[in-house]
Amino acid sequence: MESNTSSQRPLKGILLLAALAGSAAAGYWLASHHAAPASAEKQPLYWVNPMDPADKRPGPAKDSMGMDFIPVYEEKQDGSPGTVTIAPEIQQNMGVRLAEVTRAPWLQRIDTVGYVGYDEERLETVTARLSGWIRRLYVKSEGQTVRAGEPLFDLYSPDLVNAQKEFLLALGSGNPLIIKAAEGKLRALEVPQSQIDQVRQSRRVQETIRVPAPRSGYLVDLKVREGQYVDPANPLFSLAALDRVWVSAELFERQAAAVQPGMPATMTLDYAPGRSWQGRVDYVYPTLDAATRTLKVRLRFANPDGFLRPNMFAAVRIEQARAPVLQVPAEAVIRTGRQDRVVLALGDGRFKSVAVRLGERDGERQAILEGVEAGDKVVSSAQFLIDSESSLGSDFQRMTAFRPESVWSQGTVTALSEGRVTLSHEAVPEWQWPAMEMEFALGDGVDASALKVGGALHFEMRQQGDDYLITAIHVMDGAATTTTGHGGH
Repeated sequence: MESNTSSQRPLKGILLLAALAGSAAAGYWLASHHAAPASAEKQPLYWVNPMDPADKRPGPAKDSMGMDFIPVYEEKQDGSPGTVTIAPEIQQNMGVRLAEVTRAPWLQRIDTVGYVGYDEERLETVTARLSGWIRRLYVKSEGQTVRAGEPLFDLYSPDLVNAQKEFLLALGSGNPLIIKAAEGKLRALEVPQSQIDQVRQSRRVQETIRVPAPRSGYLVDLKVREGQYVDPANPLFSLAALDRVWVSAELFERQAAAVQPGMPATMTLDYAPGRSWQGRVDYVYPTLDAATRTLKVRLRFANPDGFLRPNMFAAVRIEQARAPVLQVPAEAVIRTGRQDRVVLALGDGRFKSVAVRLGERDGERQAILEGVEAGDKVVSSAQFLIDSESSLGSDFQRMTAFRPESVWSQGTVTALSEGRVTLSHEAVPEWQWPAMEMEFALGDGVDASALKVGGALHFEMRQQGDDYLITAIHVMDGAATTTTGHGGH
């Protein structure tokens, strides 16, 4: 029996929170629902604390801050079902803020981060066209800047020496066809024309060939040193340009379909405040990373002053305007799991919770497909308090009566312990309780000996602090009825 009793305590706590929330909501409803000015012949039912709607007084009073209590009159509410009226004082205390439903182009925006890298389309690898040895290396370290035409290295190659000798023999033969073929072989080996002309004039073989830089750029991935043997199969180093860079970024799987090549992008750096770079999506990779479930995209940015350097960390925003849609602040939407809602402001302190169908969300903005119209006012703060005033069902009529201090219900005893009883009872509509099983304390006037497991009874209950107390019972035993406690039925 003890385990059964213990199992009911979490449920009891949940019910207590529900009861407190219902009581507070009812207070707001009563205070606001009837706060319209009364006619001369009407008398207030009571006065309510504007800071605590559960604090009610039989006559005028002030709270601890000196604020006047608000009179509540017996008056029916006008308007459609689900509409609630909230006095200006209550709205101020609840912090109600309104926002307008607008129809504007939907700015699709994706924020992510990325890393700056070389534009690999402009990355040129330098190799030796001949096998041989590096006699002299003019570039010594990675990152060194070179200009097009500047010497990179001198290469000694037996094949080059033999090709020059063949060229000299062709010159000696005087046959134009043989000379042209021998000169073409030197060009195929990328011997500069200046060096070919020098051999033609001097009629002497040059042991080394000087290889110039094919373009301007920065030295990357240096893999060779002076005296090293090289061959055409192995790259020596690369030349990279930084006047244009790539930025590699990653997107979540759900964002993959929203990004297409050509979309504009903006890049910023934390350490360069006030500066931004405009670029475009250059390529969307075809596969996702299996481990991170992210999609890699490549963006291209101009870098005329060379400020952007490889491996810099950057914030990237990809955005594009699309067709106009209805929009509200994202904070105005109430998500219940089964339904999405917003609270409409109807004017004159009247509010109504309505269901909406949501579109995309973009940061602080939420697209609405149906449920509201352009120009409508929605509550963007305290909407949960107002929505608790209305039912999450279709007609919103939960808070239409006072929450009584005590109610009668019917149930069956499932467990007994010292001073407590566990009942499986019917739904209690006065308190918005469903049918359930829970534990109660027994009041002083209740005869526990009249109870037995499996017995049916009517009982009166009320809230007492953090607990629920049974104050009277009617035990049904065949044709006999036993009544204990001080309540009446």
